Amino acid sequence: MDILEKKIELLKNILNDSRYTVMLGGSGMMKEGGYQGLKSPEQAYETEKKYGLSPEDIFTTVFYNNRTEQFFDFYRTEILGNIPQVTESAYVAARMEAAGKLQCIIESNIYELPQRGGCKNVISLHGSIYHNQCPHCGREYSMEYIRDSVKIPRCESCGRVIRPGVSLYGEMLDSSIMSEATRQVEQAEVLMLMGTSMESEVFSKYVRYFEGKKLVIIHNEEHFMDEKADLVIIDEPKNVLPKLGF
Repeated sequence: MDILEKKIELLKNILNDSRYTVMLGGSGMMKEGGYQGLKSPEQAYETEKKYGLSPEDIFTTVFYNNRTEQFFDFYRTEILGNIPQVTESAYVAARMEAAGKLQCIIESNIYELPQRGGCKNVISLHGSIYHNQCPHCGREYSMEYIRDSVKIPRCESCGRVIRPGVSLYGEMLDSSIMSEATRQVEQAEVLMLMGTSMESEVFSKYVRYFEGKKLVIIHNEEHFMDEKADLVIIDEPKNVLPKLGF
C-alpha cells in the first residue's frame, strides 16, 4: 500500500468515526472546475489590460453605483462568462451528505458548485450568481436575465437597476450567515479544508473556532501551516474524494 492509499484509508476511518463533519470549499474548487478567480495574478493582469482597472476597482459597490453600465459589462463577461464546471468533488460531497457522512459545506465561491452537484446543506458566504434581486421592490431575477440583458439589467416591475446576489469587494458579509458558519465549525468533529489552506483570507477566521477531533486538508498547494492538520493530501479534491468509495 503506497502513501496515498494509506492516507485514503485514514480519511475513511476519520469520516466513519465522525458524528459531525463540515467541509470548507475554497478557491481551489473553482480552479479544478476551470476558473482561476478574479484575484489570480493572471486574471488581474488580463483585467487591467482589458478594462484599464483592476478587479478590486471594478467589482465594487462604488463602481456598481457610479459606473453601472461598465460594471455590468465586466460582470457579464468576466463573472457570468466564466462559470466553472461542476467536478467530481461536488458529486462525491452530495453522496457523502446523503450517506450521513457530511453535515454541512461552507463555500467561498459564488457559483453554487456544491448545490449544482446535488448538495443540500450549503452556506454560500459570498452569495450566488443565481439569486439576484431588485433592491427597491424585491423582485427576484435569474442569472440568465442578467446575462442576456443589454447594457444595464433593470427590474421589469419598477425599473430600478437589479443587484447581483453576490458580495462585492469591500462589502461586509451578512452577519447571520457568518454566525451560522461559525456555529457549524464549532460543532464539527471533523473539519475538511478543500482547495484552501488554514491561512485562507476567507476561512482562517472560521478555522480558529474549530475544537473538534480531526482537521483534514486536501489542496494541491503546500502551505507552511499544513503541519497543524491531522491529515494532509496534496492534490486536487476532485482526484481524491472519488477514492473514498461514496
